Amino acid sequence: MRYAVKEIYYTLQGEGANAGRAAVFLRFAGCNLWTGRQEDRSLGPSCSAWCDTDFLGTDGPGGGRFETAAQLAAAVKSLWPAGAQSKRFVVCTGGEPLLQLDDALIAELHAARFEIAVETNGTLAAPSSIVWLTVSPKANCDLMLTMGDELKLIFPQPGAEPQRFEGLDFHHFFLQPMDGPDGVRNTRLTLEYCLAFPQWRLSLQTHKILQIR
Repeated sequence: MRYAVKEIYYTLQGEGANAGRAAVFLRFAGCNLWTGRQEDRSLGPSCSAWCDTDFLGTDGPGGGRFETAAQLAAAVKSLWPAGAQSKRFVVCTGGEPLLQLDDALIAELHAARFEIAVETNGTLAAPSSIVWLTVSPKANCDLMLTMGDELKLIFPQPGAEPQRFEGLDFHHFFLQPMDGPDGVRNTRLTLEYCLAFPQWRLSLQTHKILQIR
């Protein structure tokens, strides 16, 4: 399989249960919910109106087209600090990573001694060999993945209210304030909801607060 990658970079995970953990981010190009083009924001499901991730093309740092799983795994490994003793950690994200993440790439990343985390919209099946699965449901989209490590819901999101998901089989339930012009209001609403319904934990985008990637 040939892989289209927007960018690969080394940073700290900014969100969810692994916040603060060093990770290589492998951002795949493309998504199954919308094109990523500004002119198409009104054509996709609700997430196309507020999605702030650039997954279009292969022009980001470390991005490109990789002919084999071994080549892509080698590119990921090259960004991990030489001599580091901690377990290697890669976050496969997008766009929608499950459009491209296959058994061959998973095997190569495991051979390079990486724990593999995936951040997905949950509308596609996931390989069972993923170590950490984060599902971020989107309104008006059929959710195929109903179990995993963490469910991370952007809030508030009409059509994707928290009570729709609270009975699913996840270890962690996170609410993350929707960014944008109403970010302050959304953060207050998220805080209030987490206090009222303590099954949910607050997830902040600490990478934006710290002004890192």
